[in-house]
Amino acid sequence: MSIICIANQKGGVGKTTTAGALAEGLSEQKKRVLLVDWDPQASLTISMGYNPDNLKLTSYDVLTSVIRDNGQYSLGDVTLKTHNPNIDLVPANVELSQAQLDLVNAFTRELVLKDMIKSVRNKYDYILLDCLPSLGLLTINALSAADSVLIPLQADFLAMKGLAMLMTTIMRVQEKINPSLKILGILFTMTNSRTLHSREVIEVTKKAFGDRIRVFSTSIPTSVRFKEAPAAGMTILNYAPNTDGAEAYRELAREVLHEKS
Repeated sequence: MSIICIANQKGGVGKTTTAGALAEGLSEQKKRVLLVDWDPQASLTISMGYNPDNLKLTSYDVLTSVIRDNGQYSLGDVTLKTHNPNIDLVPANVELSQAQLDLVNAFTRELVLKDMIKSVRNKYDYILLDCLPSLGLLTINALSAADSVLIPLQADFLAMKGLAMLMTTIMRVQEKINPSLKILGILFTMTNSRTLHSREVIEVTKKAFGDRIRVFSTSIPTSVRFKEAPAAGMTILNYAPNTDGAEAYRELAREVLHEKS
């Protein structure tokens, strides 16, 4: 079983798209996957076909139960089925934004999500944690609970410059909280191989980090289909299964599986 945190403090780099599509790609390889929406914006919840405003229980209810140590809710109580029998979802809604404040005074505040996951670890082959665009306590919790972190990175220079800050946070978590945390790799998203800019960003990143961090050979191309899919409550592999974007995420899933083997 492997827990993968999908993180980048910059928004709009494809974290949620990657979480949903990677889950679908892994499921095509006969793997059982749990998606955990760890973002108050609840984009992953929406992408999997649920309206966050209509949910009675979410990841926040389990978080508060763990903080209060009252045993009221576990992840199994809030887990939802999806269109794919091999993929389950722990949903979120805006209530999760309160968690940043709740965690401040919590005992072992960096390990709350790790405690939440304990009860379901053995039910899945992969658990994917979709993080919010922040390096606050919610993301620290995800890094502390994970076995590895996958970093989606948009192929532009501004996105690349923020990578150093994320790397510093990851190293601090490795040193202080989760020494077994590994960097699974950098995944380039929204790439356009026909533009010099995309090619230069990828090359510069490989030169700067490639000797220390894996850069996935798969890159995700720009496509309007990625914006259309969530509105339909689907991932790209369901919405447009024969597109280059869908095939790219299938290839990513194969790379991730090869890493584990």
